[in-house]
Amino acid sequence: MNTQDNPSLAGLITDLAQNVTTLVQTEARLFRAELSEKLAKAGAGAAEVLGGAICLLAALMVLLQALVIALTRAGLGAGWSSLLVGVVVAALGIILLRTGTASMAPSELTPDRTQEQLKRDASVIKEQVR
Repeated sequence: MNTQDNPSLAGLITDLAQNVTTLVQTEARLFRAELSEKLAKAGAGAAEVLGGAICLLAALMVLLQALVIALTRAGLGAGWSSLLVGVVVAALGIILLRTGTASMAPSELTPDRTQEQLKRDASVIKEQVR
């Protein structure tokens, strides 16, 4: 009987150890790549929120003053016009902040693909050990 046809237990364990080492190294590279991608996405989201807030602030100052003037000329008192405009702008600001921070949530930063791949790999390793 040829030893190549019937590998020894030591040879199988050595092969398994080498394969597991290679797998762990590959998974570590995948994890680093995915984490880098997620952090870049969060950074881009933060930059977009900041840029959007600055642009909105500049534009809104002018537009809101014009709206207060228009409401005052339409017959609403200056105080009530300012209050109405302020409430509407505050509501809009809350909506914008929530959508911007949602893209920076921790759930968006988890390496989902790596987790799923690790689960599949663990199943394969368990099957190989049996």
